[in-house]
Amino acid sequence: MTTPPLACVILAGGRGTRMKSATPKLLHQACGRPVLAWGLAAAAALEPARTIVVVGAEGDEVRAILPDGVEAVTQAQPLGTGDAARTARGALEGFAGDVVMMNGDHPLTDPASLRDLAAARAESGAAAAVLTFTRTATIGADFGRIVRGPDGGVERIVELRDASAEERELSEVNSGIYVFRADLLWPALERLSTANDQGELYLTDAVGVLVGDGHTVAGHLHDDPTVALGINTRADLAAASALLRDRINLAHMLAGVTIVDPATTWIEPSVTLAPDATIEPFTLLRGSTRVGAGATVGPHAVVVDAAIGPGASVGPFCYLRPGAELAADAKAGTFVEIKNSQLAARAKVPHLSYIGDASIGEDTNIGAGAITANYDGRAKHRTTIGKDVHTSSDNVFVAPVTIGDGAWTAAGSVITDDVPPDALAVARAHQKNIEGYGRRKRG
Repeated sequence: MTTPPLACVILAGGRGTRMKSATPKLLHQACGRPVLAWGLAAAAALEPARTIVVVGAEGDEVRAILPDGVEAVTQAQPLGTGDAARTARGALEGFAGDVVMMNGDHPLTDPASLRDLAAARAESGAAAAVLTFTRTATIGADFGRIVRGPDGGVERIVELRDASAEERELSEVNSGIYVFRADLLWPALERLSTANDQGELYLTDAVGVLVGDGHTVAGHLHDDPTVALGINTRADLAAASALLRDRINLAHMLAGVTIVDPATTWIEPSVTLAPDATIEPFTLLRGSTRVGAGATVGPHAVVVDAAIGPGASVGPFCYLRPGAELAADAKAGTFVEIKNSQLAARAKVPHLSYIGDASIGEDTNIGAGAITANYDGRAKHRTTIGKDVHTSSDNVFVAPVTIGDGAWTAAGSVITDDVPPDALAVARAHQKNIEGYGRRKRG
């Protein structure tokens, strides 16, 4: 069987007033990505010939996040999902193939489900295929009902507010995900009617039009209703984010990563974890973070756009900011913050320190309470600490400054000048004891 070329149309025109937000709902973050970006990623995995996003009249913010090659068209007025779908027709003029139609506020729609639906349409020879599922207590109660004909095919989809009492009892519901033959879709959309409770053009009515013309529509029953979980409120957003988190964590665990408590561990989809890494509870891994084999991160660690090498240790209560790089067996310990800095192999910053814009050499140990004073009020400067250096507690390194290999720094020192290799730097006032001071203060 020859698979027809695919085009994807994502309906993204809704403002999402129930979010009660100045931000369009499709731009709210769900587990590290805007809601719409999840649908875009699912569509991109199909390698479609064209991807069209239908935005509303105020869609500039949505357009701004669209990847290269994705086209946006504007639905001038919110006249319903049917009108939104036919807005894409001009952009797909002359396209011969199948059109995947989906909602932009369904972040859990995955590539496998879309591929299966496209295959079901092609294999059945139907005019369209619709992804359906059995409603549950939490998902689908207010979705459109699937009405099947005597032959088992989908006869029509009825929206809940237009359904009869008998139709409301049907358990199979519409996911809002479809695959249509392009040559049959556009004429069907032109014949939609506003004769319904909302006075809108329903995309779902295209199914009835096709069946009325003698075509068949396949219903592809899916076993996971979460693929159709839409975002209408912030509660929906939290629920969807948690499910995305669980999917991501499960994939990592099946690939050989230990996640001690998946329910408290958030890993964004762009993060890379090597097998045998261990992620402790209450850890957040974001952006382009990479974690090597045998490394341990957490508990209570936040890591953003950082690289953690094999066997390295991060946490507990550690913050790695963008540009932090830990080589093999390096350590960033308790209450440590590191930004735009490199720790070479086996270098350690065990506790209570801020390291910014610094390079730390192999086998160096940074004492507690270390601070690299990297900003002079106008520009950032770097601190370079060599190999096998031993710094003491409560040191401040005023950048730019270089500490040579094998050097030592004394406790409480503020290091403002370079320290030669193997030297001991002492930069503090001499202690002076004033006898009898306390007795005089007491009078």
